[in-house]
Amino acid sequence: MKKIYFLTVLLMHCIFVQAQEAKRIVSLVPWMTKSLYLMGEQGRLVGCTSYCPVLPADKIPVVATAVNVSLEKTLTLKPDLVFASSLIKPETIENMKKLGLKVEYMPYPKSFEEICTNFIRVGELVGQSAKAKNIVVQQKERLARLKAGISAGKNPKMLIQIGAKPLFCAVPNTFMEDFIQFAGGKNVAAELKMGSVTREYVLKQDPDVIFIVTMGIVAEEERDTWLKYPSLSASKSKRIFILDADKTCSPTPVLFVDALEEMIKLAYK
Repeated sequence: MKKIYFLTVLLMHCIFVQAQEAKRIVSLVPWMTKSLYLMGEQGRLVGCTSYCPVLPADKIPVVATAVNVSLEKTLTLKPDLVFASSLIKPETIENMKKLGLKVEYMPYPKSFEEICTNFIRVGELVGQSAKAKNIVVQQKERLARLKAGISAGKNPKMLIQIGAKPLFCAVPNTFMEDFIQFAGGKNVAAELKMGSVTREYVLKQDPDVIFIVTMGIVAEEERDTWLKYPSLSASKSKRIFILDADKTCSPTPVLFVDALEEMIKLAYK
């Protein structure tokens, strides 16, 4: 009798989970789109933004820019789930809900741990919870190995520059700060709450390493500008590097660790 009861409960659970799985997804968040690809579930995507890194061969309709969403296009795709984040206007999210769309809202992650938590949540929504958790475990193991390989006592002062006009950098309580901490560095902007800084501020802090997130020709220009300051430690050692924005700005657990591995190699070479 107990065995029959157990099997009945298990069957009901499986039916419930399957009912919760999203079959038609519109992703308004690039990192959620990347997560679906990483789990091999891109076939569920029926719509995305112009900034989502989808394969052209998949022919996924674009329904939004980074912040503006076409509700009409979204509705015509008949999604059973829409991924949204803090980049989408609150009124747009409310309008989608009023129109009967199920919206899964995830704020922009503030740490590597939140990146992992959100990734697992995406896995749950597409019936890939075990796979998502396994990927997270693997990446946390990679992270531990990378941190263990950093020589103790170096702790270079680091700056991650995200923008040029205005000059913007990574500050505490962001996953960008985790890059610096995990790389064994000290964030020269550790005292700040907002990321907007002046060039004079950076020169005063005198970072040993500067990472510039890819911004096309602007990134090259910024590197050349920093190199013109001979008293700057990062300029003296030529440790001013350009990072790939695809890895650093909207990462999955895998891309985060990939980016960190590159940063460690550059910072200590």
